[in-house]
Parts: sequence; structure tokens; C-alpha cells
Amino acid sequence: MKTIAFTSAAVNYLPKVRQLCRSIRRFHSEFEIVLALADEPNPALSLADEPIDRIIPVAALDIPDRQRWVFFHSIVELATAIKPFVLKQLLAEPNVERVLYFDPDMVLFSRLDDLLEAMEGGSIALTPHQTTPETELEAIRDNEIASLKHGIYNLGFLGVNANDEGRRFAAWWAERIYHFCVADIPNGLFTDQRWVDFAPAFFEGVRILKSPRFNVATWNLTTRHLEGDAERGFRVEGAPLGFYHFTGFDSGAHRVMADKNAPGNLAVQALVAWYAQQTRFDHEDPLSRVQWAFGRYSDGSPVELSHRRLYRQRPDLQQAYPDPFDATSLASLASWMRLQAPIEYPELFAKKAHG
Repeated sequence: MKTIAFTSAAVNYLPKVRQLCRSIRRFHSEFEIVLALADEPNPALSLADEPIDRIIPVAALDIPDRQRWVFFHSIVELATAIKPFVLKQLLAEPNVERVLYFDPDMVLFSRLDDLLEAMEGGSIALTPHQTTPETELEAIRDNEIASLKHGIYNLGFLGVNANDEGRRFAAWWAERIYHFCVADIPNGLFTDQRWVDFAPAFFEGVRILKSPRFNVATWNLTTRHLEGDAERGFRVEGAPLGFYHFTGFDSGAHRVMADKNAPGNLAVQALVAWYAQQTRFDHEDPLSRVQWAFGRYSDGSPVELSHRRLYRQRPDLQQAYPDPFDATSLASLASWMRLQAPIEYPELFAKKAHG
């Protein structure tokens, strides 16, 4: 029986994926490592050069009406939306004991035997954003209220055992995400994450992992003391750091919130500096410059987010243009978006027209 660890990303995020997969390989060489590709395979991506055992592209997933469904999603939404479908597929494979998901901007820093032990006899393993109440009003706003908006559990990590309850969860989650994987916080949705708040109520055997060494991130640095350095290793509340979540790193948001939530902590500064050093050449990697396969119509014009939203909410457009990416004729969705959409939705297109 084996453990599969998978992550989900487009081709251009491969430099970050490598950091995660190398760390998994270092500490758990017995795991099979899978990349769920929210993209089309690219000839420049060779498994011989990557710390990855296999790739599952979106085209290989059992997703009804896949072409239209893919069009509904932005690149980030698609990378999250395919997660439950990959999970279902992996859980159905022979000789699989459990499946672990890690976001591509995570890194393992020690073995996770205690995590695997905690999953024994259960079905689902979740890590909350916070496991200790905040004490400062500003931290409550930044962290606890943010969790109320985005979800109690951080779906940068998820563990599911290959048993009946685990497979039932995967099927339920896939059904919800098929219809509702959008970032729409005012209406209670944040891609794949908010749905899993229901897991402890709907499913048996849910293990809520409260160890401070799992899924350390800026949103819990106010209540978890990090110490150490890259050479000696990092510890959290005296325990070895298990895995850290470098969310928002490229935008600079991670450094800002790390400084705010752990001011003066030299270990946090060292950890952020280490990741910056490890990823300093990411932008020079040829794969980082590969355009997302689903970011443009067939004529090369960009698919705007407003186009995806309109197509999702208009069944008549879906029926009229079953292949939304096809722009080979005037009777195409791209033409409709260019000519008709500004007339029907001037508020969405006026800024672009005058900007």
C-alpha cells in the first residue's frame, strides 16, 4: 500500500513545484509524487528532469463537458478546481492507502510520520488556519476574520484515506467544486476552500490536525514561535517544522505579513530569506514563461476574466458556443465578447474601452 502526494499547478509555476517536490522526495522518498497539471502538457516539461513521478493533465480527468468547464475558470481557480477530481482518481487506484495534497508554494522541512499516524483509522485530515485564539484586536482582524471569509481550514494541505468515507468525501467535494469553484467572498465562496468547512459535520473520521508544526504560515505566526535557521533547521514551539506555506511570496505580501505577525523574529526572517534565495532564478526558467494554454482564444486574443464570468452565467452562450476557445469564425464567442458584450454589459467593458 502506498501514499501519493500531489500538487496542482500550471506549467509556468513549475519552479515553485520543484521546491515542494524536492522536499517531499528528501523526507519521504517512499511517496509517489504526482503533478495535477491545470494546463496542457508542454514539450519542455520532461519528467526526466523533475522530482515528479507522473503528471495528470486536466484532459485526463473525468470532468463532464470539460472544455466549457475549463473556460469558466481563471488559472488559479482551475488549479484548485481540479483538485477533487484528481483526488477521486487517485483514491480509486489499486494499492493506494492515502492521498495527500500540498499547495505548490509549500516546502517540507522534516518527516511527517506523526501526521500519517494521526490519519490512521480516520478518513480526512485538515489543518485549520488558526489553532490558538488571537489576543490582539488587529490580529483578530487580519487572521481570524480572514478565516471567516476564506474558510476555517487551509486547503493548502489535505489528507484523505482510501476508504469508503474518504471516497465519499472526494465525490461530494468534486460535485460542489464542479459548479461552484469561484472566488466570490461576498457570496460565501472562496474557490475550493469554504466547502470543506462542512467536512466535520458531513463526514466521519475527520482528523483536525492541531500540531503547530503543520501548515505554518503568516496567518498563524502570531501564535506559533519559530526558531532556528536554514543550517541547523527550524523548530516551531519546540518541535521540528513540518511544512511551511509561502503563500503570496512573489507578490511581496508574504514578507509584509511575516514582518507584521512576527516582528523581530530572526528565524522567520531567515526562513523567508532562504526561500527567496531558493527561488531567486524562478523568473529566468524557460518554463516560467510558458503561456497558460487556456488563457487565450484560438486566434491568440486573451480571454478576459469578465468573459469567463459571463459565459459561466449565460447558458444560452454555452449552447451557442460549445467550444468557447474556438475563434476561427465571426460566429464565435470571442467575436460576441468583442462586439455584443460591450452593448449588453457596458459597465464591464467601458473601462477597457476608455482606458
